[in-house]
Amino acid sequence: MTTREDLRRRIHPTAAVDPQAELAEGVQVGPYAVIGAGVRLGARTRVGPHAVLMGNLSMGEDNVVHPHAVLGDDPQDLKYRGGRTYVEIGDRNQIREFVTIHPATHEDATTRVGSDCLLMAYTHLGHDCQIGSHVIMANSSHLGGHVVVEDWAIIGGVSAVHQFTRVGRHSLVGMCSRVGKDVPPFVKVAGEPLRTAGLNSVGLIRRGFPLETRLELKRAYRILFRSHLTVREAVRRIREELHPLTEIEQLCAFVSSSQRGIVL
Repeated sequence: MTTREDLRRRIHPTAAVDPQAELAEGVQVGPYAVIGAGVRLGARTRVGPHAVLMGNLSMGEDNVVHPHAVLGDDPQDLKYRGGRTYVEIGDRNQIREFVTIHPATHEDATTRVGSDCLLMAYTHLGHDCQIGSHVIMANSSHLGGHVVVEDWAIIGGVSAVHQFTRVGRHSLVGMCSRVGKDVPPFVKVAGEPLRTAGLNSVGLIRRGFPLETRLELKRAYRILFRSHLTVREAVRRIREELHPLTEIEQLCAFVSSSQRGIVL
């Protein structure tokens, strides 16, 4: 029988919600959804029909989980031997149909997703991924384990990002891309093999970057990707010749710290 508490939280009578799950005020759970014992859901979060939330999963407020998404199930990693690993998801995310998000592999480690992200249908976030805020992943795009995607990045549909790869802030990955190297911040990448395709100018304009910043980033792009200098030489020249804007330093720091090499 549906209790008064269930009515307050708007839980469908066919949903299977473990008594140990923590559901905040205003949470909605649709028909045949499954909520496991270790799950914590923030206020006004909505879980659609047949969605499965399990493991040590915590979500913030105002998230929407669409039908058949599976969040918090065991990672697809043969090194996983059980133990307490986690998924942490922020606020106001749209998690569409059949999305899968896996926890970390090793004890006490966490897979994280920020806030205000749009994860479209059939996207997959592997174990130990670290996703920033305002990220968009289009339909059927997939992240291997330990991938880092920084704030405001966009990953096109049917793309695959290799494990341990980084995708920089405000970058744009074209659809059907195979990403095996780090994607620097503020740029577009596309093609087969993957290549840089200019500054992500439209995205920067939409997000309110001033003209001065965009012009300096364009100069940095030309030095880094079109001057035929080594990455180390290009970074040194950028720091010597361009204005020390925050975005310029973010670009330099990203490419200087790359372990896999960057897309050129």
